[in-house]
Amino acid sequence: MPFREFRRIVSQKMDGLRLDHYLIKSGVGVTRSTLKRLIQEGLVLVNGRKVRPSHKIRVGDVIEARYEVKPPLNIRPQPIPIKIVYEDAHIIVVDKDKGVVVHPARGHPDHTLVNALLYHCGELPSGSDKLRPGVVHRLDKDTTGLIVFAKTDEALSRLGIMVEKRRLERRYFALVWGDFPTDQFEIDAPIGRDTINRMKMAVTPIGSKTAQTVVRVKERFGIATALEVILKTGRTHQIRTHLEHLGFPVVGDPEYGGRDPKVIKDRRGYEIYKEVLELIDRQALHASYLGFSHPITKRKMEFHSELPSDIRLVLQLLRKGVK
Repeated sequence: MPFREFRRIVSQKMDGLRLDHYLIKSGVGVTRSTLKRLIQEGLVLVNGRKVRPSHKIRVGDVIEARYEVKPPLNIRPQPIPIKIVYEDAHIIVVDKDKGVVVHPARGHPDHTLVNALLYHCGELPSGSDKLRPGVVHRLDKDTTGLIVFAKTDEALSRLGIMVEKRRLERRYFALVWGDFPTDQFEIDAPIGRDTINRMKMAVTPIGSKTAQTVVRVKERFGIATALEVILKTGRTHQIRTHLEHLGFPVVGDPEYGGRDPKVIKDRRGYEIYKEVLELIDRQALHASYLGFSHPITKRKMEFHSELPSDIRLVLQLLRKGVK
């Protein structure tokens, strides 16, 4: 089993921080929970001594660690075509197609973006999650658009901090059924597993996490509304769950009401509804913008992605249809 080592000398700027907080800020490439475990197991030493995660460090302290690294488990590099928007030594930004899973999981052991990136990059940092090397955030299988991956331990650690502190800006295009009532709206409602269908998420106080989503109207069609959606948090299926909860499911979404004829209130609208669903076989949700400070250079990075062809065809139909 390979080992990883790191050594840090505490600067004046970091004086007085907790050990675990210092290590996260210094970019050692592992998660907060993993750091806590390493410290508790005595694998992180301060001036040669075992300490607690809450230990306050001082200027000049020498922090050292040596620990086993578990390589990604049975993840095969695969020559799968991907659309690379940007790449350097530390990060890679991809414009994901529909039908592509981000990382291996139960039911999807291969042919994921991670498999493709391992082939393209040679290796990716795994941190504490051997099945998600390089993964900073995720997109659902049938959500298209922009996603960033880390290529180094330091980038993985620092991008993880940006996500935690909500400094990774993500904007989405969403087409929903119904005439959204206000031009801008923010929903703050906790999300957890649906108590009946465990494959879905739902707005619920049971076993949930806080979730905030900002919605802005871009275009109205009467029967449907085009939205810009900004994530303040990043929960599983957050946009789809929140919009269904509001009564405006994402067009075409098979799991969250977007293919349910009950969303249509009149006969003429039902004809348009049927035509729309013939043009799109997934949720009309696209990650159109990604913005963040480069984890190493600190340079402001901004990326835009055009709408895919299936969503563009639906918009053309709606612009000709019901107003």
